[in-house]
Amino acid sequence: MKAVYFEKHGGLEVLQYGELPTPKPGVGEVLVRVEACALNHLDLWVRMGLGIPIPMPHVLGSEIAGTIEVLGAGVSGWKRGDRVLVAPGVSCGACSACRSGHDSRCPSFQIIGFQRNGGYATHAVVPSANLIAISDALSYEEWAATPLVFLTAWHMLMTRAALKPGETVLVHAAGSGVGSAAIQVAKLAGARVFATASTKAKLALAKRLGADETIDYTEGDFAQAARDLTGGRGVDVVLEHIGQQTWTGSLTALVRGGRLVTCGATSGPKVGIDLRHFFTRELSVVGCYMGGRAELDRVLELVGQGWLKPVVDTVIPLKEAARAQARMEGRRQFGKIVLKP
Repeated sequence: MKAVYFEKHGGLEVLQYGELPTPKPGVGEVLVRVEACALNHLDLWVRMGLGIPIPMPHVLGSEIAGTIEVLGAGVSGWKRGDRVLVAPGVSCGACSACRSGHDSRCPSFQIIGFQRNGGYATHAVVPSANLIAISDALSYEEWAATPLVFLTAWHMLMTRAALKPGETVLVHAAGSGVGSAAIQVAKLAGARVFATASTKAKLALAKRLGADETIDYTEGDFAQAARDLTGGRGVDVVLEHIGQQTWTGSLTALVRGGRLVTCGATSGPKVGIDLRHFFTRELSVVGCYMGGRAELDRVLELVGQGWLKPVVDTVIPLKEAARAQARMEGRRQFGKIVLKP
Protein backbone atom coordinates (compact mmCIF):
# COMPACT_ATOMS: atom_id res chain seq x y z
CA MET A 1 0.00 0.00 0.00
CA LYS A 2 1.00 3.65 -0.37
CA ALA A 3 1.55 5.42 2.92
CA VAL A 4 3.12 8.42 4.59
CA TYR A 5 5.20 7.19 7.53
CA PHE A 6 8.22 7.96 9.67
CA GLU A 7 10.90 5.76 11.17
CA LYS A 8 12.22 8.22 13.75
CA HIS A 9 10.83 11.26 15.55
CA GLY A 10 11.58 14.74 14.29
CA GLY A 11 10.45 17.58 12.07
CA LEU A 12 8.55 17.50 8.81
CA GLU A 13 11.62 16.07 7.11
CA VAL A 14 11.10 12.64 8.75
CA LEU A 15 7.84 12.07 6.86
CA GLN A 16 8.29 9.66 3.96
CA TYR A 17 5.90 8.72 1.16
CA GLY A 18 6.27 5.25 -0.23
CA GLU A 19 5.28 1.60 -0.10
CA LEU A 20 4.57 -0.35 3.08
CA PRO A 21 3.15 -3.88 3.31
CA THR A 22 -0.65 -3.84 3.27
CA PRO A 23 -1.68 -4.95 6.78
CA LYS A 24 -3.81 -8.07 7.19
CA PRO A 25 -6.82 -7.97 9.52
CA GLY A 26 -6.70 -10.29 12.51
CA VAL A 27 -9.56 -11.76 14.48
CA GLY A 28 -12.25 -9.15 15.00
CA GLU A 29 -10.56 -6.68 12.65
CA VAL A 30 -11.23 -5.31 9.17
CA LEU A 31 -9.11 -3.83 6.43
CA VAL A 32 -10.49 -0.44 5.41
CA ARG A 33 -9.66 1.24 2.13
CA VAL A 34 -9.03 4.83 3.23
CA GLU A 35 -10.94 7.41 1.20
CA ALA A 36 -10.10 10.36 3.47
CA CYS A 37 -8.13 10.99 6.66
CA ALA A 38 -8.21 14.23 8.64
CA LEU A 39 -5.26 15.82 10.42
CA ASN A 40 -5.09 16.66 14.11
CA HIS A 41 -2.52 18.44 16.26
CA LEU A 42 -1.95 15.04 17.82
CA ASP A 43 -0.26 14.04 14.55
CA LEU A 44 2.36 16.75 15.06
CA TRP A 45 3.05 15.76 18.67
CA VAL A 46 3.33 12.06 17.84
CA ARG A 47 5.68 12.80 14.94
CA MET A 48 7.91 14.94 17.19
CA GLY A 49 7.78 12.38 20.01
CA LEU A 50 5.82 12.17 23.24
CA GLY A 51 8.07 9.74 25.07
CA ILE A 52 5.56 6.93 24.59
CA PRO A 53 6.58 3.83 22.60
CA ILE A 54 4.77 3.57 19.26
CA PRO A 55 5.01 1.09 16.36
CA MET A 56 7.69 1.91 13.79
CA PRO A 57 7.57 2.62 10.93
CA HIS A 58 4.65 4.71 12.11
CA VAL A 59 1.56 5.77 10.16
CA LEU A 60 -0.32 8.74 11.63
CA GLY A 61 -4.00 9.61 11.21
CA SER A 62 -6.83 9.25 13.73
CA GLU A 63 -9.90 10.23 11.68
CA ILE A 64 -10.56 7.74 8.90
CA ALA A 65 -13.45 7.43 6.46
CA GLY A 66 -13.52 4.76 3.79
CA THR A 67 -14.91 1.41 2.63
CA ILE A 68 -14.48 -2.10 3.98
CA GLU A 69 -12.17 -4.20 1.82
CA VAL A 70 -11.43 -7.35 3.85
CA LEU A 71 -13.22 -8.86 6.85
CA GLY A 72 -11.11 -10.60 9.47
CA ALA A 73 -12.13 -13.82 11.19
CA GLY A 74 -15.11 -13.53 13.51
CA VAL A 75 -16.43 -10.28 12.02
CA SER A 76 -20.15 -10.24 11.30
CA GLY A 77 -22.73 -7.61 10.43
CA TRP A 78 -20.52 -5.96 7.82
CA LYS A 79 -19.72 -6.65 4.18
CA ARG A 80 -17.14 -5.63 1.63
CA GLY A 81 -17.88 -2.18 0.17
CA ASP A 82 -19.74 -0.79 3.21
CA ARG A 83 -19.10 2.92 3.76
CA VAL A 84 -17.67 3.43 7.23
CA LEU A 85 -16.27 5.97 9.63
CA VAL A 86 -13.73 4.72 12.16
CA ALA A 87 -14.12 5.67 15.82
CA PRO A 88 -10.63 6.88 16.80
CA GLY A 89 -10.50 5.45 20.34
CA VAL A 90 -9.80 1.77 20.99
CA SER A 91 -10.73 0.36 24.41
CA CYS A 92 -11.21 -3.09 25.93
CA GLY A 93 -15.00 -2.75 26.23
CA ALA A 94 -15.08 -4.84 29.39
CA CYS A 95 -13.50 -2.90 32.28
CA SER A 96 -15.47 -0.75 34.70
CA ALA A 97 -14.52 2.44 32.81
CA CYS A 98 -15.79 1.05 29.51
CA ARG A 99 -18.96 -0.36 31.08
CA SER A 100 -19.75 3.05 32.57
CA GLY A 101 -19.28 4.81 29.22
CA HIS A 102 -15.91 6.36 30.05
CA ASP A 103 -13.99 4.61 27.28
CA SER A 104 -11.03 7.01 27.34
CA ARG A 105 -10.35 6.08 30.99
CA CYS A 106 -9.85 2.43 30.05
CA PRO A 107 -6.38 1.25 31.20
CA SER A 108 -5.74 -0.16 27.70
CA PHE A 109 -7.17 2.85 25.82
CA GLN A 110 -5.37 3.67 22.58
CA ILE A 111 -5.88 6.18 19.79
CA ILE A 112 -5.66 5.08 16.18
CA GLY A 113 -2.75 6.91 14.58
CA PHE A 114 -0.99 7.23 17.94
CA GLN A 115 -0.41 3.93 19.77
CA ARG A 116 -1.36 2.00 16.62
CA ASN A 117 -1.01 2.79 12.94
CA GLY A 118 -3.62 5.03 11.36
CA GLY A 119 -4.97 6.49 8.16
CA TYR A 120 -2.12 8.31 6.38
CA ALA A 121 -2.28 5.45 3.88
CA THR A 122 -4.43 3.81 1.25
CA HIS A 123 -5.39 1.08 3.76
CA ALA A 124 -5.74 0.69 7.52
CA VAL A 125 -6.59 -2.22 9.80
CA VAL A 126 -9.02 -1.34 12.60
CA PRO A 127 -11.16 -3.25 15.11
CA SER A 128 -14.62 -4.01 13.77
CA ALA A 129 -16.02 -2.60 17.03
CA ASN A 130 -14.79 0.82 15.85
CA LEU A 131 -16.76 0.80 12.61
CA ILE A 132 -19.65 3.21 12.18
CA ALA A 133 -21.90 3.02 9.13
CA ILE A 134 -22.17 6.33 7.24
CA SER A 135 -24.52 7.62 4.60
CA ASP A 136 -23.65 9.36 1.37
CA ALA A 137 -25.27 12.58 2.63
CA LEU A 138 -21.76 13.83 3.35
CA SER A 139 -18.57 13.28 1.41
CA TYR A 140 -15.82 11.04 2.76
CA GLU A 141 -13.81 14.20 3.41
CA GLU A 142 -16.60 15.69 5.51
CA TRP A 143 -17.08 12.49 7.50
CA ALA A 144 -13.33 12.28 8.16
CA ALA A 145 -13.42 15.86 9.48
CA THR A 146 -15.97 14.90 12.13
CA PRO A 147 -15.30 12.27 14.81
CA LEU A 148 -12.35 13.26 16.98
CA VAL A 149 -12.96 17.01 17.10
CA PHE A 150 -16.73 16.90 17.64
CA LEU A 151 -16.37 14.10 20.20
CA THR A 152 -13.72 16.12 22.06
CA ALA A 153 -15.76 19.34 21.97
CA TRP A 154 -18.90 17.51 23.13
CA HIS A 155 -17.08 15.72 25.94
CA MET A 156 -15.50 18.98 27.11
CA LEU A 157 -18.57 21.20 27.02
CA MET A 158 -21.53 18.92 27.59
CA THR A 159 -20.11 16.11 29.72
CA ARG A 160 -17.24 17.60 31.70
CA ALA A 161 -18.30 21.27 31.93
CA ALA A 162 -22.04 20.48 32.06
CA LEU A 163 -22.76 23.56 29.96
CA LYS A 164 -26.22 25.05 30.51
CA PRO A 165 -28.42 27.24 28.30
CA GLY A 166 -27.72 30.93 28.83
CA GLU A 167 -24.14 30.45 30.03
CA THR A 168 -21.21 32.17 28.35
CA VAL A 169 -18.35 30.22 26.76
CA LEU A 170 -14.95 31.40 25.57
CA VAL A 171 -13.61 29.16 22.79
CA HIS A 172 -9.93 29.50 21.94
CA ALA A 173 -8.58 29.17 18.39
CA ALA A 174 -11.81 29.23 16.42
CA GLY A 175 -9.93 28.13 13.30
CA SER A 176 -8.77 24.84 14.81
CA GLY A 177 -10.70 21.62 14.43
CA VAL A 178 -11.75 21.52 18.08
CA GLY A 179 -12.47 25.26 18.10
CA SER A 180 -14.72 25.18 15.04
CA ALA A 181 -16.57 22.17 16.48
CA ALA A 182 -16.88 23.73 19.95
CA ILE A 183 -18.52 26.90 18.63
CA GLN A 184 -21.27 24.77 17.12
CA VAL A 185 -21.72 22.52 20.15
CA ALA A 186 -21.91 25.51 22.51
CA LYS A 187 -24.49 27.27 20.33
CA LEU A 188 -26.57 24.10 20.07
CA ALA A 189 -26.53 23.98 23.89
CA GLY A 190 -27.99 27.49 24.03
CA ALA A 191 -24.83 29.25 25.24
CA ARG A 192 -23.51 32.69 24.34
CA VAL A 193 -20.23 32.07 22.53
CA PHE A 194 -17.08 34.18 22.37
CA ALA A 195 -14.40 32.92 19.97
CA THR A 196 -10.77 33.96 19.57
CA ALA A 197 -8.74 33.95 16.35
CA SER A 198 -5.79 35.78 14.81
CA THR A 199 -7.18 37.17 11.54
CA LYS A 200 -10.25 39.03 10.38
CA ALA A 201 -11.04 36.23 7.93
CA LYS A 202 -11.07 33.62 10.71
CA LEU A 203 -13.14 35.86 12.96
CA ALA A 204 -15.70 36.27 10.18
CA LEU A 205 -15.87 32.50 9.66
CA ALA A 206 -16.32 32.00 13.41
CA LYS A 207 -19.32 34.34 13.26
CA ARG A 208 -20.78 32.28 10.43
CA LEU A 209 -20.47 29.16 12.59
CA GLY A 210 -22.47 30.84 15.34
CA ALA A 211 -20.07 32.82 17.52
CA ASP A 212 -21.90 35.74 19.13
CA GLU A 213 -18.73 37.77 19.69
CA THR A 214 -15.20 37.42 18.37
CA ILE A 215 -11.87 38.47 19.84
CA ASP A 216 -8.64 39.05 17.89
CA TYR A 217 -6.08 37.81 20.38
CA THR A 218 -3.24 39.53 18.48
CA GLU A 219 -4.66 42.98 19.22
CA GLY A 220 -4.85 42.91 23.00
CA ASP A 221 -5.70 41.04 26.16
CA PHE A 222 -8.30 38.41 25.30
CA ALA A 223 -9.20 37.92 28.96
CA GLN A 224 -9.97 41.60 29.42
CA ALA A 225 -11.95 41.59 26.19
CA ALA A 226 -14.02 38.66 27.47
CA ARG A 227 -14.66 40.42 30.77
CA ASP A 228 -15.62 43.63 28.94
CA LEU A 229 -18.12 41.71 26.82
CA THR A 230 -19.74 40.38 30.00
CA GLY A 231 -19.87 43.72 31.77
CA GLY A 232 -16.91 42.79 33.96
CA ARG A 233 -18.48 39.52 35.13
CA GLY A 234 -16.35 36.99 33.24
CA VAL A 235 -17.35 33.87 31.32
CA ASP A 236 -18.81 30.70 32.81
CA VAL A 237 -16.68 28.27 30.79
CA VAL A 238 -13.36 28.49 28.95
CA LEU A 239 -12.55 25.80 26.40
CA GLU A 240 -8.77 25.66 26.67
CA HIS A 241 -6.56 23.67 24.31
CA ILE A 242 -3.64 26.04 23.76
CA GLY A 243 -1.85 25.59 27.08
CA GLN A 244 1.07 27.68 28.28
CA GLN A 245 0.43 30.73 26.12
CA THR A 246 -3.20 31.27 27.16
CA TRP A 247 -3.47 29.53 30.53
CA THR A 248 -3.24 32.52 32.87
CA GLY A 249 -5.55 34.62 30.73
CA SER A 250 -8.07 31.78 30.53
CA LEU A 251 -8.30 31.63 34.32
CA THR A 252 -8.54 35.42 34.52
CA ALA A 253 -11.43 35.42 32.04
CA LEU A 254 -13.59 33.20 34.28
CA VAL A 255 -16.41 34.37 36.50
CA ARG A 256 -16.23 33.37 40.18
CA GLY A 257 -17.15 29.70 40.25
CA GLY A 258 -16.29 29.34 36.56
CA ARG A 259 -14.99 26.18 34.86
CA LEU A 260 -11.98 25.74 32.62
CA VAL A 261 -11.96 22.57 30.52
CA THR A 262 -8.69 21.61 28.88
CA CYS A 263 -7.70 18.98 26.33
CA GLY A 264 -4.42 20.18 24.86
CA ALA A 265 -1.11 21.96 25.20
CA THR A 266 -0.32 23.27 21.73
CA SER A 267 1.87 26.11 23.02
CA GLY A 268 3.48 24.08 25.81
CA PRO A 269 2.46 21.82 28.73
CA LYS A 270 3.98 23.66 31.70
CA VAL A 271 1.63 26.17 33.37
CA GLY A 272 1.42 27.88 36.74
CA ILE A 273 -1.48 28.57 39.08
CA ASP A 274 -1.62 31.08 41.89
CA LEU A 275 -3.53 28.96 44.38
CA ARG A 276 -4.89 32.00 46.20
CA HIS A 277 -6.51 33.25 42.98
CA PHE A 278 -7.70 29.72 42.30
CA PHE A 279 -9.40 28.85 45.59
CA THR A 280 -10.72 32.29 46.59
CA ARG A 281 -12.60 32.50 43.29
CA GLU A 282 -13.72 28.84 43.51
CA LEU A 283 -12.54 28.01 40.01
CA SER A 284 -12.69 24.50 38.55
CA VAL A 285 -10.12 23.07 36.14
CA VAL A 286 -11.25 19.91 34.37
CA GLY A 287 -9.11 17.66 32.21
CA CYS A 288 -10.60 16.09 29.09
CA TYR A 289 -9.32 13.25 26.89
CA MET A 290 -11.51 12.54 23.89
CA GLY A 291 -14.72 10.87 25.15
CA GLY A 292 -16.89 7.76 25.08
CA ARG A 293 -18.54 5.86 22.25
CA ALA A 294 -22.04 6.85 23.37
CA GLU A 295 -21.02 10.52 23.13
CA LEU A 296 -19.61 9.93 19.65
CA ASP A 297 -22.81 8.22 18.55
CA ARG A 298 -24.81 11.22 19.80
CA VAL A 299 -22.54 13.65 17.97
CA LEU A 300 -22.82 11.70 14.72
CA GLU A 301 -26.61 11.61 15.09
CA LEU A 302 -26.60 15.42 15.31
CA VAL A 303 -24.28 15.64 12.31
CA GLY A 304 -26.58 13.36 10.35
CA GLN A 305 -29.53 15.59 11.23
CA GLY A 306 -27.64 18.71 10.12
CA TRP A 307 -27.42 20.33 13.57
CA LEU A 308 -23.63 20.08 13.56
CA LYS A 309 -21.58 20.54 10.39
CA PRO A 310 -18.01 19.41 9.71
CA VAL A 311 -15.76 22.24 8.58
CA VAL A 312 -13.27 21.25 5.87
CA ASP A 313 -10.47 23.73 5.29
CA THR A 314 -8.56 22.03 2.48
CA VAL A 315 -8.21 18.60 0.88
CA ILE A 316 -4.60 17.69 0.12
CA PRO A 317 -3.19 14.60 -1.65
CA LEU A 318 -1.76 11.98 0.73
CA LYS A 319 1.71 12.24 -0.76
CA GLU A 320 1.76 15.92 0.28
CA ALA A 321 1.15 15.18 3.98
CA ALA A 322 4.21 17.23 4.95
CA ARG A 323 2.66 20.27 3.27
CA ALA A 324 -0.60 19.60 5.10
CA GLN A 325 1.19 19.41 8.45
CA ALA A 326 3.11 22.60 7.66
CA ARG A 327 -0.22 24.34 7.08
CA MET A 328 -1.40 23.16 10.48
CA GLU A 329 1.83 24.13 12.20
CA GLY A 330 1.51 27.62 10.70
CA ARG A 331 -2.09 27.89 11.97
CA ARG A 332 -3.23 28.81 8.48
CA GLN A 333 -6.32 26.62 8.39
CA PHE A 334 -9.91 27.18 9.45
CA GLY A 335 -11.43 23.83 10.29
CA LYS A 336 -10.02 20.50 9.23
CA ILE A 337 -7.24 19.65 6.81
CA VAL A 338 -8.00 16.35 5.09
CA LEU A 339 -5.70 13.97 3.21
CA LYS A 340 -7.02 12.05 0.22
CA PRO A 341 -5.08 8.97 -0.99
